[in-house]
Amino acid sequence: MDSYIELVLLPDPEFPANTLMNALFAKLHRGLVSCGKGRIGVCFPDVEQRGIGLGARLRLHGTAADLERLMSANWLQGMRDHLSYSPVSLVPANAVYRVVRRVQAKSNPERERRRLIARKGISAEAAVQTIPDSAAEMLRLPYLLLTSQSTQQQFRLFVEHLPVQKEAVGGAFSAYGLSSAATVPWF
Repeated sequence: MDSYIELVLLPDPEFPANTLMNALFAKLHRGLVSCGKGRIGVCFPDVEQRGIGLGARLRLHGTAADLERLMSANWLQGMRDHLSYSPVSLVPANAVYRVVRRVQAKSNPERERRRLIARKGISAEAAVQTIPDSAAEMLRLPYLLLTSQSTQQQFRLFVEHLPVQKEAVGGAFSAYGLSSAATVPWF
């Protein structure tokens, strides 16, 4: 993970940055499914600026060969007028690292109860006592609004940047470029 590409959304009078980032990330997901192979991670360098969600920049991290393979796959079709992107570049020597992961909210107690009933074979009343309506979790994390390719339903993909650390941790990334353990360079 010695290289990166930075994609920057251009200001657009018709679309806010978060709408464009949602579209860009959906395209990236499809690109990572076809040629990411768990070796490309992402981060959002502007995430810590209050009030802007994930921001207008997206960094892709990996080896130069993996990033070049991804960029040659033409996954940016339809987005090129809305962004600029850097060539594959080397990560700065003074970079630190952080985990960028997906967090899934348990925001639907009814769904959680159905799962509990199916898994444990308990009654509906016992499930309500175990998982009351007050158990709904509201996350205060930035998110991307995506559409499931299989169900066509929209969902929020919450993204959390964990604290900075000095050492890199290897591992695989999901088809969203996120990982619960592997780090990406942060600079």
